[in-house]
Amino acid sequence: MYDHIGLKVRDLDASVRFYEAALGALGHVLDSRDDSGAGLGPAGAPALWLYLDGQARGTGHVAFTAPDRAAVDAFHAAGLAKGGRDHGAPGLRVDYAPTYYAAFLIDPDGNNVEAVTMS
Repeated sequence: MYDHIGLKVRDLDASVRFYEAALGALGHVLDSRDDSGAGLGPAGAPALWLYLDGQARGTGHVAFTAPDRAAVDAFHAAGLAKGGRDHGAPGLRVDYAPTYYAAFLIDPDGNNVEAVTMS
């Protein structure tokens, strides 16, 4: 449905630390980095772009597919360890779907970041 997503961030270093840890648990890597931004995603195909903007105000919601429940759990733990705030512990959300297993974090700029698996 989409090719990539761009988020504006106030502190690029803090955001890279957070996303590299949280998305690393889902198999994604830091694929591009310079003073103005960073790209993360599958090796060789970054799809989440972080752009430095001192006025950034996070209001977005981004959900990433996880291969399994263990990856959702690892995403949540790694994100918390690198500056994310809990916005929903790993668990089933049966109000979304019977097998919707997800975790939610607030990134350093206030965006709602989710990892989800249906397995």
